[in-house]
Amino acid sequence: MLSIVRLGTPRLPGEGLRIGSVRRPPRGVPKTDFARLDWYDVWYPNLAPSAETVKLAQSADTPATWAAFERAFRREMSQPDASRTLDLLAALSQHADFSLGCYCELEARCHRSILRALLTARGAKMAPC
Repeated sequence: MLSIVRLGTPRLPGEGLRIGSVRRPPRGVPKTDFARLDWYDVWYPNLAPSAETVKLAQSADTPATWAAFERAFRREMSQPDASRTLDLLAALSQHADFSLGCYCELEARCHRSILRALLTARGAKMAPC
């Protein structure tokens, strides 16, 4: 089962391996402490928005500008490498427990909400919100 989480928060029971889908590691945290401090076990920036697309999200202050970010990120995730990664994660979710996350406080205003939708559409076995 796949959980969508906020990185840096306490792990949920049965959450499994935590994957960080962020562009950059947490600032000021030694690499050796990432897992111990509940950031992530594996860093996978391939599932993070590009730097240009992150700027769209950071400046999104209306539903229309958030929709522009969402379109741009979905376009990035439709590229072959990203799309295959999403297919792989959806398939793995049927057989293993793991989580995917980002630093943002609110999932609804974070790329992880879009990842949730993309993975759900691919048939991922998702943990309840």
